Amino acid sequence: QVQLVESGGGLVQAGGSLRLSCVASGRTFSNYAMAWFRQAPGKERESVAVISWRFGNTDYVDSVKGRFTVSRDNAKNMVYLQMNTLKPEDTAVYYCAATRGVYSSSWRSSATYAYWGQGTQVTVSS
Repeated sequence: QVQLVESGGGLVQAGGSLRLSCVASGRTFSNYAMAWFRQAPGKERESVAVISWRFGNTDYVDSVKGRFTVSRDNAKNMVYLQMNTLKPEDTAVYYCAATRGVYSSSWRSSATYAYWGQGTQVTVSS
């Protein structure tokens, strides 16, 4: 079955950087869209970024545009989220998610994704 495992979270000061990784296994992901979501305490899970595995197309929510970059390594079945200029409001558990097919405007909805990782904590101190 599909398995997604995130890593790379941690504690960082505001203005710092982190790179999250998600290793995907269980099938061929060339026809999948991979996304990053996050959930802060007491808040709903929100979308962050998405990437088409086959074509590499990406999209971001406005709050992270220009600071975060999503990428993938097809050979390693890895998806990354490079996070720069981190802010305290970026503090959350970050999740990797996968859905079959090319992403559409529905990529921002968590209901779109059938597969989820266990999450990795990112804490940004002020």
